[in-house]
Amino acid sequence: MSVMDKRKFEVIQRRQALLAEISGQREHLGELATRWQPALRRADQAVAAVNFLRVHPVLVVGLVGLLVVRRNGLPGLVQGVWRIVKAYRYVSNLSIKMTSRL
Repeated sequence: MSVMDKRKFEVIQRRQALLAEISGQREHLGELATRWQPALRRADQAVAAVNFLRVHPVLVVGLVGLLVVRRNGLPGLVQGVWRIVKAYRYVSNLSIKMTSRL
């Protein structure tokens, strides 16, 4: 066996060992991703909520005002928030329709 053949054989063996190691690491990473997926999904939702509130500060002021004014406890708060969300969507959709007609 020549020196080149021996070197080529060593490179092929090393490549196979690395591919086996990569496969094991890929499986381990898949298991970790599956385990962390629910927590990461919740974190993504929290970031999206914070971004939404940052873009819509009037909504935050409305919620704070609702907390101060309302004294009906949690059910009254939920009902008030739901009304604000519905009103916001209605006004938002209405403004989109009105601007498209112009």
